[in-house]
Amino acid sequence: MEIRPEDQARLVIDEKLIQAGWAIQDKKRMNLYAGTEGVYRVAIREMDTSTGPVDYMLFINGKACGVLEAKKDGISLGGVAEQSSRYSLSKSAFTQRWLDDLPFTYEASSLEIRFCDYRDPKARSRSIFHFHKPETLKNWLEEENTLRARMHHLPELNTDGLRDCQIAAITGIEESLKKNKPRALLQMDTGSGKTFTAVTQIYRLAKYAKAKRVLFLVDRGNLGRQAKKEFEQYDTPLDGRKFTSHYNVNMLGTTGVSDTTKVTISTIQRLYSQLSGTELDDDADERSGYEVESNSESKQPRTVNYNPEIPIETFDLIIIDECHRSIYNLWRQVIEYFDAFLIGLTATPTKKTIGFFNQSLVSEYTHEDAVIDKVNVGYDIYRIKTKKSEEGDLIEAGTAVQVRDRLTKKKRQEILDKDENYNKKQLDRSVIAPNQILTVLTAFKDNCLPDCFSGRTWVPKTLIFAKDDDHADRIVDKVREVFDEGNSFCKKVTYRVGKKAAEDTIAEFRTSPRLRVAVAVTVDMIATGTDIKPLECLIFMRDVRSQAYYEQMKGRGTRVIDVDSLHAVTPDAIAKTKFVLVDAVGVTETDKTESQSMEQKPSVSTEKLMEQIARGDRDAETLRSLGNRLIRLDLKLDDKQRAALSELMGKPLPLVAGELIHATNEEYLEQQAKVEFGTDAPTQEQRDQVYLPLANEAIKLFHNPDVRETIEDVRRNTDQIIDESADELIDAGFDEEKAQHIIQNFKQFINDNKAELTAIELIFSKPYQQRHLSYEQIEELAENIQAPPYNLASIEVWKAYQQLEAAKVKGVPSATLLTNIVSLISYATGLKDVLEPFPEVVERRFDNWLTQQQQTGVEFNAGQLEWLALIKEQIAQNAEMMIEDFDYAPFTQQGGVLKAKQLFGDKLDNVVNELNGYLIA
Repeated sequence: MEIRPEDQARLVIDEKLIQAGWAIQDKKRMNLYAGTEGVYRVAIREMDTSTGPVDYMLFINGKACGVLEAKKDGISLGGVAEQSSRYSLSKSAFTQRWLDDLPFTYEASSLEIRFCDYRDPKARSRSIFHFHKPETLKNWLEEENTLRARMHHLPELNTDGLRDCQIAAITGIEESLKKNKPRALLQMDTGSGKTFTAVTQIYRLAKYAKAKRVLFLVDRGNLGRQAKKEFEQYDTPLDGRKFTSHYNVNMLGTTGVSDTTKVTISTIQRLYSQLSGTELDDDADERSGYEVESNSESKQPRTVNYNPEIPIETFDLIIIDECHRSIYNLWRQVIEYFDAFLIGLTATPTKKTIGFFNQSLVSEYTHEDAVIDKVNVGYDIYRIKTKKSEEGDLIEAGTAVQVRDRLTKKKRQEILDKDENYNKKQLDRSVIAPNQILTVLTAFKDNCLPDCFSGRTWVPKTLIFAKDDDHADRIVDKVREVFDEGNSFCKKVTYRVGKKAAEDTIAEFRTSPRLRVAVAVTVDMIATGTDIKPLECLIFMRDVRSQAYYEQMKGRGTRVIDVDSLHAVTPDAIAKTKFVLVDAVGVTETDKTESQSMEQKPSVSTEKLMEQIARGDRDAETLRSLGNRLIRLDLKLDDKQRAALSELMGKPLPLVAGELIHATNEEYLEQQAKVEFGTDAPTQEQRDQVYLPLANEAIKLFHNPDVRETIEDVRRNTDQIIDESADELIDAGFDEEKAQHIIQNFKQFINDNKAELTAIELIFSKPYQQRHLSYEQIEELAENIQAPPYNLASIEVWKAYQQLEAAKVKGVPSATLLTNIVSLISYATGLKDVLEPFPEVVERRFDNWLTQQQQTGVEFNAGQLEWLALIKEQIAQNAEMMIEDFDYAPFTQQGGVLKAKQLFGDKLDNVVNELNGYLIA
């Protein structure tokens, strides 16, 4: 007898209910307390209600909690929700109920299941992979509010320690969750703190929404280990304790997901192996999803079946870090297996990614935004082309060549019997050309480094992307050869050398001054999410098809680093203001990149760009390039230079740069034009009409010549132009006229500031006992001398006096010692007849002071004399000695302020004050 479609669907539904742990009974054979004691779980077929029989009524511990309507395949379940809702409100004679209105409704066919919990705010049905376990429904029934209800009562976000982009991201995610949107996508540029944002969000949901378990999906195993460290280091905002002191965080292992684990970290590959019950290859965790997808053997989407050990309700929330296309190509069913909110994190959202997340892009923080905020640095592109890499080559018949076995690497000699004409795609695949690698690396050393890192002797930290493991080996050998260095200079990083060895190499590359160049193969270990902040150069010797993968690879170079940390590994680097992308294969010339280099006019100087804008140039490339230059300039400035520029311009330099760059944003202009002109396809003329007012507003400051001149002056003080051509010595020293001009300027400065500058007033008018000159006063003096209109450096003034009055000038002091200004002022004002370095003045005055003390009957013992000498050195270097200075080196090494008081007793203050005045006279 042929089975009806409705009955066939019910057979499958029955099987799924049983898999989830339900006991299925006919109404006539009802036993609501059958099964395991503690959680009696029964689904009664054709249960009567006041509005007709429902296909299944669900009972837990003898009380009804929900209904299930079964339909044959092909029936739209969306329209069945009203029917199941009616049954949930209908009465059934003599039955006990968890709630008067049964909260849980299911609609199912053999292929599809939909579910709704009517206790949720604005409850609505959702598709699920399988039925929930009865234990889960019981736990939900015993909770005061549902998860979705609790999300509506999250407290205000504590923003301490969060960047604006992180605040916007968390706010966006929580708004999406409150609206019960099943998926949300978060765009944050590489390096802007995606993982920290995710940890903050997870903590809030665990603490305040009582989220039971969270899955944190990563692209590779080493990124999972990094993420675990971030959880372990996270200070929770309420009590300052670590996240892991409140909640358990574990990597997914062979034992599955523990009930006590709050956050499970896993790769998608390992999660699939757990769901499917298959073993995972040891190396599989270390392969990027990009690489797995590109493997011809792995391109079939993964299918999953229900696993009662990991039911669909295992996780309340799944955060997918670096969610690339393999998530919705290969692994989609693995992700959609769970009845959980999906939050995607990415630096590079593609249209397909946005589509997978239902176009719910809750926050955007682009590469441009990150560069403007100095969270990341921008980049320049340096192109290297060789004949073989661009065109391939011809090996003529009759040529003796080496032929190598791909697997064993064994070589043999052959004579070609016909011409071998190969193209660039065959290079390093079917044809190996060692000299092509040599040519590229030689061009990098001889051309790129002098052009992009002029004046540097240390090779910047450089990461090279290779095509395969063999290609990487050959690159490593050639790097060592070209730079004439040993094994420690360049190493290969790939999962094939083992997890620990690869991670040790990454750590060494991050921190060691010796290891300058790393070669990555499939970039599994180093491409996405691996922080190597000192990295200043990326060399692409392999092409990349994936737009998102390429963006992630570029992201390795964007990380900012403070100057001291950079100097620790690259001593002659001034500051990391950019990174250089060296393209040896044309990877930048195919249309796949999201973020663009903001440097559009590298051959035009900053001064010329500002002049062009002042003259009326509104070309987007000009504005964008100037904005990029200003961001890089700001990274080189100290706080005082930044403050001076901000005061002149009325706003911070990065804000000015950001306005220039944002005014040229093509996507923004497109959207504004659509709104303004009411069209889905605005013309270029319409976009220009939107652009021009924005551009005019952004460049207003550059009409002011003072702004242009000040920026150029500051830039000249931070940049060095190197002329490597030969030179010959004609003369040494200032010419007499220039020396006189410098001295006149200096004397004019003294006259102009005699009444205003505290430091000068002290020197001119006070007896020596009151001449306490502070280092801050000297520093203020130096800044005023260097500022317009004087533009003087103390060493220039000193050399000018030496040029004109050599007989009265004793030696040339250190150019960096600010206290020499005291000697210059004393000499220029006639207080002193001889110009000599301030430390020498202090030394002589100290000897005189000691003599005077002896003549008045004051004797110092050896310990006191030793400390007096230390005080003298402090004054020679800083023009002052304060009691607080005893708490710093070198005094602390001798016992600090307690030792000083022990030696000098209650006379300590008098001794220090007298030396402060006497020694600077």
